[in-house]
Amino acid sequence: MTIQELQTQLLSLTPIEKTTLIQFLSHSLESPWQGICRTPGVMGGEACIRDTRIPVWLLVSYSRLGLSEAKLLDNYPTLTAMDLVNAWSYASAHGEEIDRAIARQEED
Repeated sequence: MTIQELQTQLLSLTPIEKTTLIQFLSHSLESPWQGICRTPGVMGGEACIRDTRIPVWLLVSYSRLGLSEAKLLDNYPTLTAMDLVNAWSYASAHGEEIDRAIARQEED
């Protein structure tokens, strides 16, 4: 995708979508993994959402199965929309790690 193609798509967004995108981008510049932590002994040291035992790979797996963000937030009431933004950002940067974790779970 070229910059011009991206600019065209960005200009077609609604004001709310543009605001969401700006917030996402500014947050990713500040600290891309804020809200994602690894704690030895918790969920096997997997990357989890802050203060939970919800691993990023689990959210990605559900998303791949077709669960919407709204459904994920309904199913996990302690999560926020920003938690999902952080999870998607982390998963995007650590795709192989997430794929391996999902594959391990499918083997069990």
